[in-house]
Amino acid sequence: MRVKIRKGDTVEVISGRLEDKGKRGEVINVLLDTRRVVVQGVNIRTKHQRQVQTSTGRNMNPGRIQFEGSIDISNVMLVCPKCGEATRVAVQRDDDGVHRVCKNCKALVD
Repeated sequence: MRVKIRKGDTVEVISGRLEDKGKRGEVINVLLDTRRVVVQGVNIRTKHQRQVQTSTGRNMNPGRIQFEGSIDISNVMLVCPKCGEATRVAVQRDDDGVHRVCKNCKALVD
């Protein structure tokens, strides 16, 4: 099944953790094999990094590193650039190729 959400799209979280539900953000990465997406500012994780020496002889700084974790692609919905609402996406085929279309206002997404 094709994925209708791409890198750079604005999406809204429709389900999941309460602190992330309703947030909007840009898609940073799409993981096709596991059907997950990484959204900017959503699902913030903290990793405790210890000081390690790299192969070039430099030291990586210790501390807590915060980063965005991935969430399932079914938990996000594309935000239409024209109407500004979270919407489902249709695929329209014509002579120019394949385009994504907003189901609410019928505007082209790409």
